[in-house]
Amino acid sequence: MKKQRPVNLDLSTIKFPPAAISSILHRITGVAMFFALLFVIGAWAVSLSSAEGFADVQTALSGIWGKVIAIGTLSALTYHLLGGLRHVVMEAGYWEEIQSGNLSAKILIALWVILTVVWGIALW
Repeated sequence: MKKQRPVNLDLSTIKFPPAAISSILHRITGVAMFFALLFVIGAWAVSLSSAEGFADVQTALSGIWGKVIAIGTLSALTYHLLGGLRHVVMEAGYWEEIQSGNLSAKILIALWVILTVVWGIALW
C-alpha cells in the first residue's frame, strides 16, 4: 500500500524553532570543544617541553590563527556551558513550555553572541 504523504525535499523552506537551534548548537559546540581540546593539549605539551617551545606557542597564539582558534574555543566553551545550565534548569522543571523554552533559547543565543564579541575584543 502506497502512502500519500506530502514530501518536502526543499530543506531551505524548513524553519527550526529557537529551542531546536539551541539544542543543535549545544551538540555542535560539544564536538567543537573535543577537537579544540586537541589544539589546547598540543600547545600545552609543546609549551612545557622547553623554553623555546613556550616561545613558539606564545608566538603562534599571538598570530591571527592563534587568536581565531582561541576565540573559537572560548566561544564554543561559553555556549556549551550556558546551554548546559539551560538544560539543568529545564531538568528542574522550568522553561519546558514551548514559549518559555523558545524565549530561553533566544536569550541564550543572544548572550552567547554578546560574550563571544567580548572574548574577541579582550583577546584581539
